[in-house]
Amino acid sequence: MIRRAENKDIPAILRLLSQVLEIHARIRPDIFISGTTKYTEDELKEIISDESRPIFVATDDDDNCIGYAFCMIKEQPFSTNMVPFKSLYIDDLCVDTSRRGHHIGKDLFEFVKEEAGRLGCYEVTLNVWEGNDAAKAFYDKMGMKVKEYQMEWIL
Repeated sequence: MIRRAENKDIPAILRLLSQVLEIHARIRPDIFISGTTKYTEDELKEIISDESRPIFVATDDDDNCIGYAFCMIKEQPFSTNMVPFKSLYIDDLCVDTSRRGHHIGKDLFEFVKEEAGRLGCYEVTLNVWEGNDAAKAFYDKMGMKVKEYQMEWIL
């Protein structure tokens, strides 16, 4: 089952956010701080109530959150030389490490695509950190294509 997140899901979401953070901290310890999470409980309550930032959760038979997709509705363009359109940006997608391999991530991704269509979006977008090969392989398998590259020069 996939549904909108509720405040009762916050403890599980925080646990999953920690799992994602540790992946990123291993890949980029120069940027991510191990042992932290992206959001606080209060920030999650605010996001859950914000229609423009939906969080979708995958639940087990007992309605326990076992995965999530943090999304943001973005209005384009960023400049006057672009056609106006709406995007659904996946800010974060995670399935509990103990539940991976059961197509929960695929189900979440498909749900997000359907929701994007329902909202009149032109596209679904996301970013993957260089070095997160498992995430890149997953999104490749889901049929996503590279739109642009963000590059850096560390000083």
